[in-house]
Amino acid sequence: MNLSLRNNVQVTGSGPATLVFSHGFGCDQSMWKYLLPHFHGRFRVVTYDLVGAGQSDLTAYDRRKYDSLQGYAQDLNEVIDAFAEGPVIVVGHSVSAMIGALADRKRPGRIAAHVMVGPSPCYIDDGDYIGGFKQADIQSLLDTLDSNYLGWSSTMAPVIMGAPGQPALGDELTNSFCRTDPEIAGHFARVTFLSDNRQDIAGLTTPVLILQSHDDLIAPVSVGEYLHAVMPNSTLCLIENIGHCPHMSAPTACSQAMDAFLQPWALGQ
Repeated sequence: MNLSLRNNVQVTGSGPATLVFSHGFGCDQSMWKYLLPHFHGRFRVVTYDLVGAGQSDLTAYDRRKYDSLQGYAQDLNEVIDAFAEGPVIVVGHSVSAMIGALADRKRPGRIAAHVMVGPSPCYIDDGDYIGGFKQADIQSLLDTLDSNYLGWSSTMAPVIMGAPGQPALGDELTNSFCRTDPEIAGHFARVTFLSDNRQDIAGLTTPVLILQSHDDLIAPVSVGEYLHAVMPNSTLCLIENIGHCPHMSAPTACSQAMDAFLQPWALGQ
């Protein structure tokens, strides 16, 4: 399998460490375009599309392999092995933050650090854990996706984006959702929103920067606080931003927080 074609891998920039950017549900690697220019001069930058998204090879989509996030974690480790140089920092948005954590668990020590943008290990409330949704909410969401994916995308993408005052970003996310094959999107949505990765991230000792919007429909602040509490080498940074995509709607705030966290790797330490 040609990984470059399978995942539409792009390599740019140069530096002593590699940043691997992994996108969220309904997105593709183009969503990082507001953030990437800030890092090209100091890091090797690898972007790729999850299989089933963007310009990935749709013939590689295997429902059995991708019936859990473990299949995507395997792909991420393969991309790292083939294209990364030096220490590797995985920058994962939303579900890809958990894909990065699973890849780390599979290959302890291979990933030097994580930047998790709007992460959530579990979207469903469970006892004292507040994920932001009730079980019935998630089931209703999935049912709507199955019955009217394009309608759901047109309605929900701008809400997920948030970013009042930047309507073009909502349009961009809507278009990205609508470019995704509905059947693949529905399957990935079930895998994403029904996953519970709390045991996988508990006690993860790899350094982690958690970038959390102060107002996020998908991943509320309570989730960021939970992650910060269970990962001993984590730093929680709240971004003044409305929406689930601060890397698009507040890229300067994100890059500033990342600069401070990434300094040791930028200097080759």
